[in-house]
Amino acid sequence: QVQLVESGGGLVQAGGSLRVSCAASGLTLSNYPMGWFRQAPGKEREVVAAITWSGGTTYYADSVKGRGTISRDNAKNTVYLQMNRLKPEDTAVYYCAAGRGFLFSSTWWRTGSYDYWGQGTQVTVSS
Repeated sequence: QVQLVESGGGLVQAGGSLRVSCAASGLTLSNYPMGWFRQAPGKEREVVAAITWSGGTTYYADSVKGRGTISRDNAKNTVYLQMNRLKPEDTAVYYCAAGRGFLFSSTWWRTGSYDYWGQGTQVTVSS
């Protein structure tokens, strides 16, 4: 059974930093490109960042470019998202997802490009 479990969310002040983690089980993480998404109340789920199988290429949404860093440790079956200079508008539930891989360089931003999802972790940024 595939499981993606996010952790590390919480309450942080604007301007602060947070690292969320995603631990995978039931699959070999190195076989999947991975993504981080977020969903704020009343809004659609949106991509934050994505990373290829070996971590050689990363992609970022414009809203987090320069503030976010996605990384992975395939030996630990874990993916990370480091967010710096957090803003209140970063408040959302953050989800990790394992991608399908097909044409990933063109489809990394689409929710439909991912097969497995975690349950999410809440990140709240206070002003």
